[in-house]
Amino acid sequence: MTPVQTDFSQGSIPKIILRLAVPMTTAQLVNILYSVIDRIYLGHIPGTGHLALTGLGLTLPIISVLMAFANLCGMGGAPLCAIYRGRGEEEEAEAVMGNAFSLLLLLGAGVTAVCFLCKEPMLYLFGASAETFPYADDYLSIYLCGTLFVMISLGMNPFINTQGFARTGMMTVVLGAVLNLILDPLFIFGLNWGVRGAAFATVISQACSAAWVLRFLTGPKAVLRLRRSSLRLEGQRVKKILALGLSGFFMSLTNSLVQVVCNKTLQVYGGDLYVGIMTILNSLREVFMMVVMGLTNAAQPVIGFNFGAGEVRREYQAIRFSIAVTIVYTLSVWLLMMALPEPLICLFNNDPATVRCGVPALRIYFSLFLFMSLHVAGQSIFVALGRSKQTVFFSLLRKAFVCAPLTVLLPLWGMGTTGVFVAEAVSQLAGGLACFTTMYCLVYRPLRRRVLEEGKK
Repeated sequence: MTPVQTDFSQGSIPKIILRLAVPMTTAQLVNILYSVIDRIYLGHIPGTGHLALTGLGLTLPIISVLMAFANLCGMGGAPLCAIYRGRGEEEEAEAVMGNAFSLLLLLGAGVTAVCFLCKEPMLYLFGASAETFPYADDYLSIYLCGTLFVMISLGMNPFINTQGFARTGMMTVVLGAVLNLILDPLFIFGLNWGVRGAAFATVISQACSAAWVLRFLTGPKAVLRLRRSSLRLEGQRVKKILALGLSGFFMSLTNSLVQVVCNKTLQVYGGDLYVGIMTILNSLREVFMMVVMGLTNAAQPVIGFNFGAGEVRREYQAIRFSIAVTIVYTLSVWLLMMALPEPLICLFNNDPATVRCGVPALRIYFSLFLFMSLHVAGQSIFVALGRSKQTVFFSLLRKAFVCAPLTVLLPLWGMGTTGVFVAEAVSQLAGGLACFTTMYCLVYRPLRRRVLEEGKK
């Protein structure tokens, strides 16, 4: 077997990133299968599939909040570990990882308690109707019992990837997703548990993934190990983790905000049908964006390591390569979605009304999808370099400052349900251009200047 490379200052930059990207992208895609598989199976329950699918969609904002707290610790701590490793400060890197784990446990317990106390008013606030609430309540009540498993598997897996063990990180989610794929039809159809079966399958699968992560990070193969001595929280470390992790936190949190606003607005202007269509569109976006996230996440430890090591040329090469691959992939996906909207909708639900209304909605929603790649690429570079101010600002800009207000205003101005989908497209354009232009001016152009100056010496 080829030995795992943990020193990113050696070797071909494209090869290193692709070697990390393949298992990490696979992991991202497989990870999203947890919820997407649930939606596909539930959408095809005879007679009540559309209600079950809509009910599950109503829980997504709450699940996004849970993921926001996992990202707060994982995406905040892992890039710091890469930078410290590049500087040769292995002990500090381990201390950061231990503090991130303790934060995950504390935040996971707190957010679970709050969600249990407030789940009924939250679901109605998020757009539930008398018909869809029972499905949403059944799923969420069981899912919340496994919150800590979700937090550990999602929040600690980046610490495996940032050490160079991308295949091990991939297996974290492959293990859970395969179990979910097996258990879903058994619980949903075989035992006739419906949405409760989907929730049980997800909790069991995430528990196995969490056990896998902890087994590796406490075992002998890890470069950085999770030790009891590093679990005690230290103020400055926590501050750094939270400052950098706010990017991923606000990205998930604002996704939740927009999902709430979209569901509520669509419920008013289009009813349960359009809430279900938005669930399908969000599912497709998550699947296609997971590849972009895998590519950019693979580049982050390489960029951060070489930044910490002072390897300017390799840092520049990693940034250029990640941007180019991300743009090419997103363009290919955009062409696919514009050409084949109906089969993509039918994958989740083939009800004639859903297909008839969903196809034009999909074309509008994804019309400017290419600019999302610019937003994700720019945001990922800011995270890799530890630029917390920029990461937080651009996490808020697209969703909270552009998409959410337009989702409310455009329907009021006579666009109805169409305005909700137009709002998403406009936010992709505005957020992508703003984030990428800022990254180019603050990072890329100065870095290129330094590389040219070094070449003249």
